[in-house]
Amino acid sequence: MSAGTELAGRLALVTGAGRGIGEAVVAALVEQGARVLATDLAFENVTALADKYGEQVTARPLDVTNAAAVEALVAEAERTLGPLDIAVNVAGILRSSDVVDLTDEDWAATFAVNTDGVFHVSRSVARRMAVRGRGRGRGSIVTVASNAAGIPRAGLAAYAASKAAAVMFTKCLGLEVASRGVRCNTVSPGSTLTDMQRALWTASTDQEEATRRVIEGDLATHRTGIPLGRIADPADIADAVVFLVSDRARHITMHDLYVDGGATLRA
Repeated sequence: MSAGTELAGRLALVTGAGRGIGEAVVAALVEQGARVLATDLAFENVTALADKYGEQVTARPLDVTNAAAVEALVAEAERTLGPLDIAVNVAGILRSSDVVDLTDEDWAATFAVNTDGVFHVSRSVARRMAVRGRGRGRGSIVTVASNAAGIPRAGLAAYAASKAAAVMFTKCLGLEVASRGVRCNTVSPGSTLTDMQRALWTASTDQEEATRRVIEGDLATHRTGIPLGRIADPADIADAVVFLVSDRARHITMHDLYVDGGATLRA
């Protein structure tokens, strides 16, 4: 997306902003003129973003699994930076394992970040957006989920289930706050070239070979390929987020936008 002023004057909160899709979302929002409160457990990463973008980005550490910390941060942001117009839930973790070997700790940790974290942030922000109502006219919450929420994936039961829960939660929230002018949508990426994606590749597999396998799919694990023939770049996902928070999507809410090159065949 080219530089513009589409989001000028708006304040956005982004979780998981320190790398990958979250970092790309920050860049895309800034590119369109928004101010961004960039948060992540890896505070040094979001500090680097603040150094890079100057006054347009404010960096704060945040553990989205801590409801009290989320509420305190949102309250501070609204007090010191201004009303939040946009919230983007990107923070997430992936712990792969067959279900029979999946530990209680990995299951709980996955839901704590991918589902509880979305709940904590969205609830806190929606409370404030809803009170402001239609007069402000631009409250928007976007949750970055996964196409794994819509198609079974071997070894990813906890991740897929947590993302499916986050999608339905966001839709329910969207229904509740629609009458007050707040829109809630999800973006569901497929395979995207991030550290999380690379972690799924074995150390013995080079990137070119791993990419080829993802694009072609794998019958042994019942995994579809990618019809468009490429793995997504984080910027592809960020562009979808920026569209959904913009006025171009002013009549879109409770929508789940798949950005996966056709990998799920929209199953």
